[in-house]
Amino acid sequence: MLIKLVLSGALAAFVALPFTTPEPAPPQSKPFGGPADVAFAGKVWKAMEGYQDWKLTTVVYKGQSPHGKWLRLFSSWVTVDGKHYPIIVKENYGGRGVTKEGVEKDSKKWLKAVTIMLQREAGYDRDNDNWYWVKYSPTGSIEKNPMGMQLAGRVAKGMNQGCISCHSQAAGKDFLYSND
Repeated sequence: MLIKLVLSGALAAFVALPFTTPEPAPPQSKPFGGPADVAFAGKVWKAMEGYQDWKLTTVVYKGQSPHGKWLRLFSSWVTVDGKHYPIIVKENYGGRGVTKEGVEKDSKKWLKAVTIMLQREAGYDRDNDNWYWVKYSPTGSIEKNPMGMQLAGRVAKGMNQGCISCHSQAAGKDFLYSND
């Protein structure tokens, strides 16, 4: 009887296991801006070197807060730690007197931030389609929110404003406005 219970318990455990187990996200105590998020953001910045030359890009177009008066998107795949990830890079332009023509002529002069969305591995953030977010300065340092938290990872998860709450409203429930 004991052997039958052990075998049926083992079979039930085996049947309940998924065929592939996603890698868990690195543990951290903060919802975003923790050591694992910051370290990954540094690797992503290096992996996206030369993104301005990617083939999938947009023209400069009208933006809105919080990104900038003018924007431009770049899209591709990057490799970080041997894994391939789809990524969207958004250049955010602003400043007194910024115009579309001015950005097209000298984008570096008007670049205020580089924001990214990168879709991580399954299990990273099931609630939000596994998107990972970063706001970089034009030189690649990670920007901070008013509370001093670095804007990398599950930025503003569970809050009523910020990356996730805004992008969760995109049509198609895919967190992307660029294809709406």
